[in-house]
Amino acid sequence: MFFDALVILAYFAVIIGIGLSQRSKSGSVEGFTLGDRQIAWWAVLASILAAEISAGTFFGAPGEGYALKNYTYIQLIVGYLLARVVVSAVFIPAYYRHNVISVYEFLETRFGPVTRKAASFTFLVTRTLASGTRLWVPSMLLVLAWHLHYPEKPLTPMNEFLLTGGALVFVTAATALYTSLGGIRAVIWTDVIQIIVLISALSFSLWFLLGHIEGGWAGAMKLLTGEKDMAFVDWGLTPNADVWTNIKNILETEYTVWAAFLGSTFVTLATHGTDQDMVQRMLTAKDKRQSAKATILSGLADVPITLIVLTIGIMLWAYYQQHLDPLLPRNDKGVVFANKVFPHFILTVMPAGIRGLVLAGVLATAMGSLSTALNALATSYVRDFHFPIFGEPTTDKGRIKVLRFGTVLFATMLIAVALGTAWVTTHNPNLRILPIILGIFGYTYGSLLGVFMVGLFTKTRGSDEGNVIAMVAGFLVVAYLSGLDIDVIRLFNPATTWSHGKDVPVIEFPWRIMFGTIVTFLVAVSFPKRTS
Repeated sequence: MFFDALVILAYFAVIIGIGLSQRSKSGSVEGFTLGDRQIAWWAVLASILAAEISAGTFFGAPGEGYALKNYTYIQLIVGYLLARVVVSAVFIPAYYRHNVISVYEFLETRFGPVTRKAASFTFLVTRTLASGTRLWVPSMLLVLAWHLHYPEKPLTPMNEFLLTGGALVFVTAATALYTSLGGIRAVIWTDVIQIIVLISALSFSLWFLLGHIEGGWAGAMKLLTGEKDMAFVDWGLTPNADVWTNIKNILETEYTVWAAFLGSTFVTLATHGTDQDMVQRMLTAKDKRQSAKATILSGLADVPITLIVLTIGIMLWAYYQQHLDPLLPRNDKGVVFANKVFPHFILTVMPAGIRGLVLAGVLATAMGSLSTALNALATSYVRDFHFPIFGEPTTDKGRIKVLRFGTVLFATMLIAVALGTAWVTTHNPNLRILPIILGIFGYTYGSLLGVFMVGLFTKTRGSDEGNVIAMVAGFLVVAYLSGLDIDVIRLFNPATTWSHGKDVPVIEFPWRIMFGTIVTFLVAVSFPKRTS
């Protein structure tokens, strides 16, 4: 483990050094939040990718490949690409035209201060919960490593909490240091390094894995003979079923052609068009054309990256068919935890030093998504709440001081959420709190997208008060259709048998934002625009 630790420490030193080197260029609000709109398009592209790929993706996508043994997950890329074209053609030009720093400033221009604050508050809460929860994910590597190296000393829930908690506090503090001092430039240029490390780690992992499967790719193909093994397309239809049954099946299936063209299009419109975390990256480009180039090409770059991570998961399944491992993480019913197979392979099969490179890739995903979240949360909070409430300092030095305060504030809040998640999961491992929080984008971002679409695609509809009613309506409909109410009841009463009935679909995550958007849009356009 010595060589692994050396590689990881070297990685930390490089990232923090690069981040701190940007401090002198972040002395103004535009410099701190948007890099004076002078960032090269290819660096913006790398930053978008780094913001998209979290540690949950690093382990989760191989887990999908392992569990499904096919590529149907990649169908969602179709919607990602379609949405990026719309974002580049409609959303980004509007933000450049209005010269916004926080994208929610556009909503105040179009509707009024209530809509701006409601949208910004929705973003702040959603992003804090989602990023804080994801911050906990890579710390499970430490728990797995402990169980592998010290099987005779099982961790108590309290010791597991202290181990994971200490790790996530350290990673967050290091990331907050360079983010608060270097601003968006530090975020983007460290993102460039992090995405290089990430792609290198994933590519090596696939090459290494294929080299350890008997017969390589051909040997794996001999094992993958199931009906849906290695499939790319799933229509989600049941032969000879009636229309409603097929519609219900489609809405309750995560990866289908329908989800690709409809569900994931709305998902990406929301995450890349209304989320300050993502849009702020795009607005650092020199103009809307450069921003569009970075945005669309980042969608194309997603294709090979997704193919690699899914292939890793599929090949892991083949590997463990040939090399049975009784130590694979399993639940109390003996079923393998798909999301833990890749980290288990990293810790048990990869050689020292190289293993450190891959672990650095995990840190790259965690720190990349964390730094972008911190900068965006600080920007949105300061621009949409702090300055309007407490007043804006008259000097750039004073404004930057407040922005750095916002960065530290949200670093503390993210740590609190991550520690809370670690505490709950270590003491109550069977509670399904993670799916609720990890899927929170689906519950709230439809409301955001619906209001933005009213602002962008209509001129005489939508009002401050009506938009808030519409956003609440969108959230409530999605919460019901996704079964959030049932999940919350089960948190407090795991034995409950409450359900909506067999005829009501429980929609999967690709569909949540679409339903939320449609409901919010329809309610919001029923209110006429207020004339001054």
